Amino acid sequence: MREFFKKRLSLTITLVIFVFCVMVATFLLIVGSILLLQHMGVTSLPASPPQNSRGDNKHPLASFLLFLVLCVLLGTALTAFFSKKALNPIRKVIDAIHKVAGGDFDVQVNLEGIGELEELSHSFNKMTQELSSIETLRSDFMNNFSHEFKTPIVSIRGFAKLLRDNNLNEKEKKEYLDIIIKESERLAELSTNVLTLSKYENLEIVTDTAPFRLDEQIRKTIVLMEPKWFKKEITLNVELDEVIYNGNEDLTQQIWINLLDNAIKFSYQGGIINISLTKVNYEIHFVIKDDGIGMDDQVKVHIFEKFYQSDTAHSKTGYGIGLSLVKRIVEICKGDVSVQSESGKGSIFTIVLPYS
Repeated sequence: MREFFKKRLSLTITLVIFVFCVMVATFLLIVGSILLLQHMGVTSLPASPPQNSRGDNKHPLASFLLFLVLCVLLGTALTAFFSKKALNPIRKVIDAIHKVAGGDFDVQVNLEGIGELEELSHSFNKMTQELSSIETLRSDFMNNFSHEFKTPIVSIRGFAKLLRDNNLNEKEKKEYLDIIIKESERLAELSTNVLTLSKYENLEIVTDTAPFRLDEQIRKTIVLMEPKWFKKEITLNVELDEVIYNGNEDLTQQIWINLLDNAIKFSYQGGIINISLTKVNYEIHFVIKDDGIGMDDQVKVHIFEKFYQSDTAHSKTGYGIGLSLVKRIVEICKGDVSVQSESGKGSIFTIVLPYS
């Protein structure tokens, strides 16, 4: 509060000084003009009322009107001159806003001397940095989305053209049809994930909540994902405390599906995945740990961004949506998600949800 009052007072003092300087400058110029006019004999200040009607003395009303006109003119001129300089910082901000509106997010404003203007400058620069970051993410999102969407379409089109030829045997036809079906399913899954992410991004309040066994839901998710971890001969060590959670079942299930799918995807053949669920005071802790390929610090920074994939060669199936979906759902549930990982040493994802 004291900091705010200090900055507020600095702007007040600046305005007072500005008005005071204009008044003093106007007064000095008027006095100088009066003395100059008296010296030239144009007018004079009468010591007493006029004694006769022959015009020997000057009329005080005419002198007063002349002085009044001088005050108005000089005051207006000085105010216009000083105001132009005083408003220069505001003009800089206005010009910068026009540049931002035109798409230039690299513009910076540096205003010094007055607390409020410095705060405005800092806030404006922070805003442009955020807008620049959002624009970069938007551009990356469009590029990645276009790539992920275009690849299966091109594949489907290519094999459909091959099927149009009549010189294919039954084995080739079946092989090409299987590829078309697989790519179609991939496209449908991508569309579903994008729509799901879009739905949850615009969701702020969890509805249709009811108490349910969180540990049982996780067990069902593990069974649901059995074909994937069984195919890679992965061993699952599961320790789940009995936890009754009040939430939306469909919403929370997306968390376990995507985290388990991610752990399976980046685990080695015959690897181990440890899953635990515990209740600590007024919090629910879910931890999933794999001994897979892990990730470096650069990947960890972007791991929750939409369509981000650390595997730029796309040797692993996926679209870079799962973890961003997890993060958004956890945020909606007023929880927190964190990751610990090192290259070649696996990853640990921790979900903390409030318990009521």
